[in-house]
Amino acid sequence: MTARRLLLTNDDGIYAPGLVTLANRLHEAGYPLAVVAPDRERSSVGHALTLNRPIRLWEAERGHYAPGVDIFGCDGTPSDCVVLGMEVIDPTVDLVVSGINRGPNLGDDLTYSGTVSAAMEGVILGKGAVAVSLNCQRSEAQNHYETAAVSALKILDWLGENALSRGTLLNVNVPNLSLETIEGFMVTRKGLRTYEGKVTEFRNPHGALSYWIAGKPEDDMAEGTDVWAVAHGLVSVTPIHMDMTHFPSIRFLKEKGLEALGPDTPRR
Repeated sequence: MTARRLLLTNDDGIYAPGLVTLANRLHEAGYPLAVVAPDRERSSVGHALTLNRPIRLWEAERGHYAPGVDIFGCDGTPSDCVVLGMEVIDPTVDLVVSGINRGPNLGDDLTYSGTVSAAMEGVILGKGAVAVSLNCQRSEAQNHYETAAVSALKILDWLGENALSRGTLLNVNVPNLSLETIEGFMVTRKGLRTYEGKVTEFRNPHGALSYWIAGKPEDDMAEGTDVWAVAHGLVSVTPIHMDMTHFPSIRFLKEKGLEALGPDTPRR
């Protein structure tokens, strides 16, 4: 089987260790690939595209990337990187791989994630896509990016024999564990993650009132969800479909007469 051509990106920046580790591992495995990534951290930018200014794209210095990996920096968002990567750098790309993100993208956090949104852009442009995140915290002494890279490689090899439905991407979250202690893989559904104390109020040295949006994550540990799987040492693989239509509501809205509404419908 001929290895498919990959476009790699992330939202942590072009020299983030997760992206470098993933690119080197996939290159070593024989996947032809190009890296197009933001020139700085772009976490939590969601699916933003830059439409109000020109975007720069340049061949970047190698850093710790292996020889033979094509590397390009971009001063736009992760989604910008995917568009330019597919339209300018390599139109023959088959699959977009976004990550390895420093930190998880579990539950509803995937709606904010630049990592997952970059994969979404690949799907919108008609390609397959995988987003990969490592469930690590900034306070932890070690980030097991190699575990996530090996997990991603296994999934890509599997995808070489098993095509995803059109409009679908895989959101992969890997426990921050050594490879030998991973319990396995689990196909999951999106879990529920909320934040306690999401807004913190404080004043700067000049007395101006400011707010910090963060908070402590609180997960609903329902078995079969992404948050449950990662908490139990499993690599979570969640299929995400780009059609966000809630189909059960279509019949309800029609039956309740919503389509009969018009500009002259009287208010009661």
